[in-house]
Formats: sequence, C-alpha cells, structure tokens
Amino acid sequence: MNIENIKKQFPIFNNKVHNNDLVYLDSANSSQKPQVVVDRIYDFYSKEFSNVGRSVHYLAVAATNLYEETRSLMQKFINAKDPHEIVFTKGATEAINLVANTFGQKFLKEGDEIILTELEHHSNYVPWHYLRRSKGVQIKFAEINQEGEISLESIEKLISSKTKMIAITHLSNVTGAILPIKEITQLAHSKNIPVLVDGCQGAPHLKLDMQDIGCDFYAISCHKMYGPTGLGILYAKKKWLESLPPYQGGGGMISEVKKDGITFGDLPNKYEAGTMATAQVIAFAESIKFLNQIGIKNIEKYESELTKYGEEVLRKNNSVKLVGNPKNKGSVLSFTLDGIHAHDIATILDEDGVAIRAGHHCCQILHDKLGLSATARASLGVYNTKSDIDKLNESINKCKKIFNK
Repeated sequence: MNIENIKKQFPIFNNKVHNNDLVYLDSANSSQKPQVVVDRIYDFYSKEFSNVGRSVHYLAVAATNLYEETRSLMQKFINAKDPHEIVFTKGATEAINLVANTFGQKFLKEGDEIILTELEHHSNYVPWHYLRRSKGVQIKFAEINQEGEISLESIEKLISSKTKMIAITHLSNVTGAILPIKEITQLAHSKNIPVLVDGCQGAPHLKLDMQDIGCDFYAISCHKMYGPTGLGILYAKKKWLESLPPYQGGGGMISEVKKDGITFGDLPNKYEAGTMATAQVIAFAESIKFLNQIGIKNIEKYESELTKYGEEVLRKNNSVKLVGNPKNKGSVLSFTLDGIHAHDIATILDEDGVAIRAGHHCCQILHDKLGLSATARASLGVYNTKSDIDKLNESINKCKKIFNK
C-alpha cells in the first residue's frame, strides 16, 4: 500500500488548518471522501439525474440501473447471499431502528429480553429502550472485562428462555475491542435467538462475510466507509425481510393500493419507501470500488500495524492513559491525560491541525462504567501514517506544557 498516493486521492488534505497540514484522526466519527466520490455526486446531479424505480424514460432507467449496481456491489463486498438482502436506509441508526421497530412490533411482548453490551453506541441502545417503554421488554447488558472487551461467556450467562434478540457492536468506537460476533451468533442460533450487529466501525476496517458470520442483521454507516452522508445499509437475511412488516409506508414500497387494502412490494422495495438518497447510493459505488482497489485485507493489516504503533508511542508518553487494552483491537486510540479535560485536549490539538474527537462518543453507559466523563479519541483511516501519530504525540506534549502537566 502506497499511503501517500492514497492520501492524494482525498482533496481535503490539500487544505490547511490554522496554517498547518491537516492530521485527520476522527475517522470513527466520519471518514473523509476520495475525489471519485465527490465527482460522482456532481456528475450524477449535473448529467444523469432522475428518480429511480418509477419512470420508464432514459434517465430514469439509467439511474435505476446505477442504483441497483450499488446494491450488487455491496452484496459482493459483504458476501451476502442475495442482493435483495441489502436495504438502503438513511443511516445505520435508521437501519437499527428499522429492525427494532418491526421485530418488536411482530415478535416482542412484555417480559421478553434483549441482550446488549456495555460497549454499545447510543444508536444500538435507544431503539431498544423505546421497546422497553412501549412494550415492557427487559434489557440486559453484558459487562466489559478489565481490558474493555466483551467475552462470549459474558453473553452466554445472560441468555434465558425469555431472550428474543442479541444486539451487539462489531468493533467498539471507544476501546477498539473487536467482538467475537461469529461465535456469539453461533451461540445465539443454538438457542434460536437472532443477532443484530452494529457494524458502523466494523465495515470500514474489517473483512466482512455475512454467510460466514451468520448474523441475522448487520447495520452499516456509509459515511464512515469513505462514502456520502445520509446513507446507511441494512443487511438482513431474506427470511426476516419476508416475515417482518414494513417500517415506513409510502410510494415505492407498495405493489397495489385499493380503498379496502394494500399489498406490499417485493424485496427490498418493501423497506425503501419514498424517494431514496439516489445520488448518495450511486456515489457510494465509488467508495466500494475504492476499498476493493486497495483491498480490505490490506487495509485491515495496515491499520492494525499503525494502531500498534500508536499504542506504543502513547504508552511511552507520561500522563497519557489509554482506555481499554483488548487483545483483538481495531483502529481506535481513546485516552485521557491527567488533569486535563478531553475537550481542552481536542481544542489545543486543533491549533496544530490535529483533528480528534472529545466527549463520551455516544457511549455514556461505557464511560459511566469506566468512571470517566469524557475521553479524547484518535481514530485511524486508510490515509493515516506514522507521522500522523508522531504529530499527535507532539501536540499532546504541547498540551501538557500549557497545563504544566
């Protein structure tokens, strides 16, 4: 991998931040976009625009074909069995809400149990909390160990005859822990329990194979995969999409509408109501091609090595404390600095053009468990280098001097 050549494909890095070169270490929040994605959105709107799945004129047919091409590319990228198992949503948050809402509506009753973990992003907690309030379901949280991991045993001990869903993250956006989702899925299926995986952090960084993992649902955030905002993907096994009710009603998701009844469209149209984010979907094809060109396994290997380098550098820095030490770790480096609030760290680093995130990262339950109000987080993308880590460390040292730490 020639990282400098890869980095040149991202126009954002041509800009200065406070007269410094940009060191972007916030990809877990949202990744930057390669020029091919930016150009594809412009070209579609300026030369090819039409709504999809409705009209029969040239532009509409061409746009529909491009839209469906992205679906097929995504099917292959995650090795789903059928392209109809790929549903476009407006984000991973909507994908999880879609499952929680429809599954809860059809299958859950008072006293049923959902298993989550203490690592979960709010997007994989709040939708289930709504069911706790509306239907009286119970939520159990698998606890992290001292390394910030979730073990198979921590899930297993929570399973009961009332467990109806296990909803877990693939890769923690705070500790970086990569969960054993295949083993958890095998355990759950042995007890006839479906599994939803929040793949927001997993999809950009890990090789995915839905048929191997075996999970029932997998939620993806496209803007974290070098793609456009306002777009997500729900992978769901066909049997679930056929049995669950629609999530939203409107144009595009129906087959026939009469005064006395409605029949719904075929999959996946049943779950894609209204005018979809057509330009974003078509541009996302370029994101998939970009990832395929580099090779997701190459990305995984490179980012793993870069993360280890980052851990080594930060552990040598006095006062820096890394959050979590999982054996199987993704490209996230969350940390605290003795006596300095995370927001102050991020503000001072920004003066040097170093972009990190500070706060609870939409994981308040985890931060409460750790006894922390906030952490600073450097998260890596395919465009980052060891020099970016070195610059992060230099800026942390500057921060320590300012606060006399």
